[in-house]
Amino acid sequence: MSSKNSVELVKKIYDFVVKSNGFDGVMKNIKITGGSEGRCLAEFKVIPEYLNRGGGLHGGFTATLVDNFTTYALLTKEGSPPGVSVDLHVSYLKGAKEGDEVIIDAQAVRAGRNLAYLECELRNKKDGSLIAKGSQTKYVGAGDKSQLKDV
Repeated sequence: MSSKNSVELVKKIYDFVVKSNGFDGVMKNIKITGGSEGRCLAEFKVIPEYLNRGGGLHGGFTATLVDNFTTYALLTKEGSPPGVSVDLHVSYLKGAKEGDEVIIDAQAVRAGRNLAYLECELRNKKDGSLIAKGSQTKYVGAGDKSQLKDV
């Protein structure tokens, strides 16, 4: 799959997901900025809806980003389905506050017959500092993309 086709596929899936009536609508203000086979790049500005009570980027929102954007990176790999999460891990390394701009860089490290191994970093756009780092393992089974039939 070409880089252009990979990015277009991810944008189409992203648009479908955030317009649904489900939880994923929380990501509606995130912009996909690029990617390639096995990679997805995005950016967002920290807004009040993304903050915890202490005024920092909410950990649950950060985990949602890792979950979703690693899945988008996986979907750019030829024949890979979205799979089902087996393990999700997030390390919170530095805070982000309202107004900060954040870059998301997610990639599919390896997608095998049954499992996919994915990684993601969130960085402050201004200084490149690492805000959070996450990984995810997904069961992908036999590579059936039928879960995407409505996209």
